[in-house]
Amino acid sequence: MTASARWEHFQHGADVGVRGLGPTRAQAFEQAALAMTATVADLDLVQARDAVQIQRRCPDSEILLTEWLNAIVYEMATRHMLFSRFEVRIDGEELEGEAWGEPVEVKRHRPAVEVKGATLTQLRVAQDPDGTWVAQCVVDV
Repeated sequence: MTASARWEHFQHGADVGVRGLGPTRAQAFEQAALAMTATVADLDLVQARDAVQIQRRCPDSEILLTEWLNAIVYEMATRHMLFSRFEVRIDGEELEGEAWGEPVEVKRHRPAVEVKGATLTQLRVAQDPDGTWVAQCVVDV
């Protein structure tokens, strides 16, 4: 039986490992994005009010994950937003996604770190024998 979608962090020196797990590759990507955002702020404090469209294309699933996460980092930095909900559709090498969030309010969100980007360190996108998809990498904070 496949586990439900979830995210987690894993230890990696001074940086943070983010891991998304889900019954589909797209859901694992969504969960990895939540894990990354959760390194910055408590997701329960971020309202999913405004949607931002993100599109990426890459024939390699692992590089596609870093492209997705780095696009979110870019949107957080340039729009001064935090996100708490993600939706991903993957068709071949095409990723179409939405990130929902709101502008950062420092007093309410209390951002802990700034994510600089997703790295190739411990990068993995694969389906485990139980059917669960794993999407993970280390993010530079």
